[in-house]
Amino acid sequence: MIMKYVRRVAAPLTAALAASLLVAAPAPASAAGGRYSADIRRTEYGIPHISAKDHGGLGYGYGYAFAQDNLCVMASWVLTLRGERSRHFGAEAMSDDAVDPVSNLASDVYYKSVQASGVLRRVLARPAPHGPGAELRALVDGYVAGFNRYLSDTGVDRLPDPACRGKEWVGPITATDVWTNLLDLGRLGSGSSFKEAIAASGQAGEGGGKEPEKPEKKVPAKTAAPPGSNAFAIGREATRDGHGMLLADPHFPWNGSRRFYQVHLTIPGVLDVSGGSLYGTPVVQIGHNATLAWTHTVSHAQRFTLYRLKLVPGQRTTYLVDGRPEPMGRQEVTVTVRDAGGAINPVTTTLYTSRYGPVLAMDWTEKTAVALADANVANLRFADEWLAMGAARDVAALRRAQDTYQGMPFVYTLATDAGGTAYFADASVVPHVTDEQAKRCHVGDDPEPLILDGSTSACLWGRDADAIEPGVFGPAAQPRLSRADYVTNANAGPWLTNPKAPLTGYPRVYGDTRTERDLRTRVGLDMVARRLSGGDGLGAPGFTLDTLQRTATGKRNLSAELLRADLRALCRAKPVMTASGGEKVDVRRACATLAAWDGRARLGSRGAILWREFFMNLNGPHRRPDGEVVPPESWWKVPFDPEQPLTTPRGLDIANPAVQSSLADAVRFFTANELPLTLTPGQAQRYGGVPVPGCTEGEGCFDRIRTGGPLSEAGRYPDVNTGSSFMMAVELTPAGPRTRTVLTYSLSAGAASPHHADQTELFSRGGWVTERFTEAEIRAYPHLTTTSLR
Repeated sequence: MIMKYVRRVAAPLTAALAASLLVAAPAPASAAGGRYSADIRRTEYGIPHISAKDHGGLGYGYGYAFAQDNLCVMASWVLTLRGERSRHFGAEAMSDDAVDPVSNLASDVYYKSVQASGVLRRVLARPAPHGPGAELRALVDGYVAGFNRYLSDTGVDRLPDPACRGKEWVGPITATDVWTNLLDLGRLGSGSSFKEAIAASGQAGEGGGKEPEKPEKKVPAKTAAPPGSNAFAIGREATRDGHGMLLADPHFPWNGSRRFYQVHLTIPGVLDVSGGSLYGTPVVQIGHNATLAWTHTVSHAQRFTLYRLKLVPGQRTTYLVDGRPEPMGRQEVTVTVRDAGGAINPVTTTLYTSRYGPVLAMDWTEKTAVALADANVANLRFADEWLAMGAARDVAALRRAQDTYQGMPFVYTLATDAGGTAYFADASVVPHVTDEQAKRCHVGDDPEPLILDGSTSACLWGRDADAIEPGVFGPAAQPRLSRADYVTNANAGPWLTNPKAPLTGYPRVYGDTRTERDLRTRVGLDMVARRLSGGDGLGAPGFTLDTLQRTATGKRNLSAELLRADLRALCRAKPVMTASGGEKVDVRRACATLAAWDGRARLGSRGAILWREFFMNLNGPHRRPDGEVVPPESWWKVPFDPEQPLTTPRGLDIANPAVQSSLADAVRFFTANELPLTLTPGQAQRYGGVPVPGCTEGEGCFDRIRTGGPLSEAGRYPDVNTGSSFMMAVELTPAGPRTRTVLTYSLSAGAASPHHADQTELFSRGGWVTERFTEAEIRAYPHLTTTSLR
């Protein structure tokens, strides 16, 4: 059952609603009543440069600019955060969560329960660093005021975006909405990804859920997460001119509320930061200032643990801890629902909680249940941390900010500064579960996921003296590495951040070591190695801003580099291959196409899609001639060797029948549908009508994309929905930062905006935007527009 609730396995993140937090609803917050002023200047592609004299004014300008470009997305997302989607769109329709969409009813029940828990009110009542600082509060209040100012000035009926123009569900936002959005961001792969399991706990607690066949097989090793990212932080020893350099390549959704918005925020003498900011958040998450640049990738660390509860015999909602019975907490949540006839009716749902957190509607039997303990359940510290990072002048100051707030919710941090120090850290929030405790308390046959014994208090999370709060690891336990050459990450664990200095010795909940790395990680490390040796054909060794850009967008396909020679040998030996159904298929033309292919995923790479379909077949389940479907067997010629992690596994075991059937099946699909074997990425994949280059991470592509489904009989994938999103290459020179960016899906989600697809077209052509950061650069833009808000 749990696989229904926890989707898109990518990296271990967290979950929500501790029983102690289920109290009264947070009081609505409103924007501060003070006066705000800000200037919004827009340069190429509509990129806003916002300046103000204080944080309130800065938020005011940012909220106004963001509303100009993306008000409809935010208006819809606010309905989600308020638990009001069923009232407007019906209970069965799917929510607008681009990471983990669920039914509106499940979404509403979950978010109403967050409101009713009182967690937000309590966090906002705490002083910094546990609760938001004064500058962040002013920024949020100003953001709300600016957003609402634009809505008031324009009017719902005159909004430029037809997606929400004139809709009765569009209205002003509140500070509570922005804080709830931040809280939800912290729970992105935890409570937020268990919405259905939390919302349906009442039915399971009353015996309405199905008995699982094998509970341990229902629980995934990793829970849902953002798709991931790439990052290079390059130190002085790896650059031609001795400057620090950074590549940011986050892979977030291309639709909905988890898109990045490009923005430049300035308070003279206080803050001057430029970069990518997730929708509805008034701080820059990935960016740079004059002397420091940083980015994030999704961490492999755990954000939560599951606890298996031992139920009192005959009492389905009472569990035992240290031999003593504890009744589960009950929470009644009422959601307003519009039925098919338009009638509005209340629907009340019961949720169950435990001392660990919410009890989930999965694997709930007469004997046991599963509860979720979330390390990020009440975490807003990351917002202040990002604000402090934006003001830091070097890596040392960034580290101090992270040690102060200890709030990064689910990401690694990679950074560099003008002095050329490259830095990696998993400074994220991680449950304090030592290897010894995990071994002693783990229940089930498999080491993952981390399901602990909830019947004994000896399995509660521990604490560190340097941790900001009990239950999480402190900075001393975190994997960190500072170098003068480079650090990298592509969502693998910390182990091979720099292969010259492997990171080891950290608790296993941070990730494993000496295990096989995925192809995207391997190609990224190989790209760095070739650039430092000069073996990539881009000139003399060492990074420049130009070679950093060209390296990042080279469209290499590592699976083809590792396997194509062996496939050619198979083609010579077997010009006719057997498909999975037993059919004989002539593959000579296909083999010739793959031999002539440039091995890249450029718009015009002829054969790239044929390779993808072959490789996807190779990695999927196989149907034998007798009709039995079997899981894929290992087809690598040389298996993984922990002593050679960068070069193994490799080669294609052409004696494996699955290799033949995979190619034969791909060719049969192309010929049956009269598709050219030379089908290119530019022909097969689009975003809003714009051809998109790139290939998948499974194939070993670095700046990868992901489409919304399989190749159609017409030779087209559904639109790209995830992948390289806000790409940023920065060189921190003594004269200031030199930066190139591209926002792959463009600045505005509004179809009527001139900036709806302009950067998408630029990305399609392989172009970048030369950033304007200094006053002189901004003023030099010949078509500069300025909006002064008072």
